[in-house]
Formats: sequence, C-alpha cells, structure tokens
Amino acid sequence: MTPNNKPTEASRRSVMTVLITGVLMGALDISIVGPALPSIERTLWMDPLFLSWIFSVYVLASLAGIPLMSRLSDVFGRRNIYVTAVGIFGLGSLVVSLTDNYVILLIGRGIQGFGVSGILPVASAVIGDIYPPEKRGRMLGLIGAVFGVAFIIGPVLAGTVLHFFRWNALFFINVPISFILILVSLRTLPSKAIATADDIDIRGIITLTAGLIFITLGISNLKPDHFFHSLTDPITLIWFTSAVLSITLLVAIERQEPFPVVKLEFLFNKQVRLVGLMAFGLGLFQASFVFVPQLIIFLFRVDESTAGFMLIPVITGSAIAAPLAGQITDWKGSRVVILAGLIIAATGLLLTGTLPHEKWLIYLAGALIGIGFSMRSSLNYIMLSEADRRDRASAQGLLTIFISLGQLTGASMIGAIAAAPSRTGGGFGMAFTLCGIIAIGLAVAALFLKGQAAELKTARENDA
Repeated sequence: MTPNNKPTEASRRSVMTVLITGVLMGALDISIVGPALPSIERTLWMDPLFLSWIFSVYVLASLAGIPLMSRLSDVFGRRNIYVTAVGIFGLGSLVVSLTDNYVILLIGRGIQGFGVSGILPVASAVIGDIYPPEKRGRMLGLIGAVFGVAFIIGPVLAGTVLHFFRWNALFFINVPISFILILVSLRTLPSKAIATADDIDIRGIITLTAGLIFITLGISNLKPDHFFHSLTDPITLIWFTSAVLSITLLVAIERQEPFPVVKLEFLFNKQVRLVGLMAFGLGLFQASFVFVPQLIIFLFRVDESTAGFMLIPVITGSAIAAPLAGQITDWKGSRVVILAGLIIAATGLLLTGTLPHEKWLIYLAGALIGIGFSMRSSLNYIMLSEADRRDRASAQGLLTIFISLGQLTGASMIGAIAAAPSRTGGGFGMAFTLCGIIAIGLAVAALFLKGQAAELKTARENDA
C-alpha cells in the first residue's frame, strides 16, 4: 500500500494481521513472565523482594517511551516507528534470553518495555489512518481481544516451554517473530509522515517523561502493608514533589510550544477529560484483578495453580466481549459501550466485594468484570475521533498513560485496603466494593459523552 493510494480491503487485512501479531507478541510477553518468576528466582539466586523489579523496570521504560515513540510516529510515519519499536523489543528479548545476570536481565526488560511503548499506540493510530470512523470500532475491538487471548494462552505456553527448556527460552521466542514481523511490516504498513520534524517538542517530551518516571517511582515506593507510613516516607515525598514540579514545568513549556507533545486545549476538551478519567478508572479495575487470586485462595483454601485456573472466566469474558464491543461501537457509538461496560464491571466488582463462598458466583463475577474490561476499545475510538491526523498516535499514547497510571495507583491503594487485617477477608471486600462504587460513578459520568451523531461529525472533521 502506497501513501497516495486509498487502501483496499486486501491491504487493510494485511495491515491488521501485522498489527495484531505485534500486539499479541507484546501482550504474551506480559502474561508469560508470572509463570517464569519461580524459575528465574531459582536460577539467579534472587531475593524474592527484588522480583518485582522485573515488572517495575518494564513499566518504567514503557511509560518513558510512550510520549517519544507516539510523537515520532506522527512525524516520521507509522511504518518507520512500528518497525523500530518491534526491533527494539526484539533486541531486549534477545538480551534477556542470553543472560543469567540479574542486572543484565533488568536492562533487557527495560529495552523490551521501551520497544513495546511504540507498538500499541502506533497500531491504534494506523487503524485511524486506514479505516473510516464507522469501521474503526470493530478493528479496535479485535486489538482488544488480542489481550484476552494472550492472557489465556500465555500461561499455557509458558508452562509448556518451561517443562522442556529454561526460562530464557520464553523470551527468545520473541526474537525470530520480531525479525519476521519487521520484514512483513516494511512491505505492508503505510509510511506517510503526517507531521514534520519541526513538530517534535523535545523539551515537552523530556519533561513529560521525567514526570511519568517520578510518578511511577513514587507509587512503586508505596508499600501495601504499610501504606500510610510509606506515603510519608521522605523518598516517596521526593519522587512525588519532583513529579509535581515536572508537570508544572510541562504546562509552562506547552503553553509556549507551537507543536506541543500534549496539547493543553486537547486536555480541556470535555470528551477527552472524561475519557482520561475513565481510562484511569479502567487501570484501577485492572489492578484489582491482581488481587483476585489472593481472594480466591482465602475464600476457598485452594493452591495458587487452582486460583489461577479460576481466573479464566475473567479473561474469556474480555476476549469474547472485546470484538463485540467494537461492533456495537460502530453500530451505536462509543457511549453505549462504555456505559454498559462500566455497569457490568460494577456489578462484577460489587459481587466480588460481598466475598461469595460459592465458586459459581466467583466465576460469574469474574466474567462480568472481564466483559467490563472490553470497553477499552471504545476509549481508543474516542481518542481517534477527537485527535486530528497529525496527533493520532500521541493521543493514543496519552490514553495508554492514563490507564498505566491507574494500574500503578490501583496496585498500591487497593493493595493497602486489601491488606487490612481481618479474619473474614474484610479488606478484600472493601477493596472490591470501593472499585464497584467508582465504576458506578464513572457510569454516571459516561452519560455526558457525545452521542453517535456528534461523535461521527467530530471524527470526519478531524479526518478532513
């Protein structure tokens, strides 16, 4: 497909295959790490306290890379940055697969995280480039379904590989896939640059990245079992103060910048503010999902393997609902999907908060929560509609940042509530009930989103 040609259905299918493969690779890399941790701990003779950094470094690098990779995609073309991102991810996978050193492992995970930061935002932006507004929802839904599928097959794949090989092999799988994906992407993806090199806001990107890193480090320093004590810890206060100063400086820079990485008027857009709020909430709910296995173990006295198996309804619900949510978005608009998703998620979260002692209730609640997660594609849809062509990837990156910050905040705050000492599991109950109440509040806010007609009008104006 050439930049000046209108994409055909065949070329669109080829592009979607490339995008889905890249997103699947990145999603699998997240889902296979958990099962590999015990093996990594044994091989590297690690203190379990340091295992969390295998995730934290990945998240830090990913958040740091999102503003840069998203903006570069708008400037230098989707294909160039997508290929670069996949190449960086493959390099990080190679580093991880060849080491038995903890420090080198963290470096490799950081490289992986930086690479993956350019895959999902660019993939969503490409969909906005090649599909008209009335067809984007379905395609974004397919991308959303990939995450559900990855979290179903990831643990199975990890268990199979670990049965025959060392943990390093899990990461080496990405290397040949990345190489093949690069070759196919060079022939398939659109390459037209939307903006120009003069549009790169270097000062803004650096300041935003610094602020995100400081926020992440501050949240990472919070301890669920000593939440309020760690919140007033001098190190935590230094990180959060640095974050506030960075964001304040960012606002001052962006007011003067002709082509800001974060358009302040974009954030003043009511539709975008609502989406940012809901994206943060979605991240919060996804973080609560981390504590479901602990709740299951507490309620039913099962082992970790069985608890993991009992999460399948959550993932299956999300995988099945995501493409359906995309189709409904094209049919009825994003507001309907987001409103329904939040109500369904709230029902599942509140049901979990009652601490049901029947397994079928846990399965039902899990499926409802998973269905609620599928609303993410509609959030992507709105950001595509509200951003003009030259800012699409940056807008998608901003959405990812909101979700990531919600996940980080939720992991600490919900963990603190869940850790409340109680023989009846009251801490877990309060945590999930709080999430359910937040979901209801967000559902009320969703009523103020644009209807389908206004949404399509905005999208077509920004496409012009």
